[in-house]
Amino acid sequence: MSLMNTLLQAATDLTAAYSKMGAAIGAGLAAIGAGIGIGRIGGSAMESIARQPESLGDIRANMIVAAALIEGAVFFAIVVCLLILFL
Repeated sequence: MSLMNTLLQAATDLTAAYSKMGAAIGAGLAAIGAGIGIGRIGGSAMESIARQPESLGDIRANMIVAAALIEGAVFFAIVVCLLILFL
């Protein structure tokens, strides 16, 4: 019976380690995705402003809204990963 308990304990420890590793990888991927997404938004906005300088205000407003939506999704993903990590 003690061998069975030892094996179950080892399996539980291994599962916890994998879930922590997955949470860390998930948080990292969320941060990388946000950086790429916001960078593309900024680059596209700069190109649009260079082509049509008179629409600066509209492009800037849309860029800020899109960046805020991306950040909100990333914060949600990071919070989920942290919950997995600590719970």
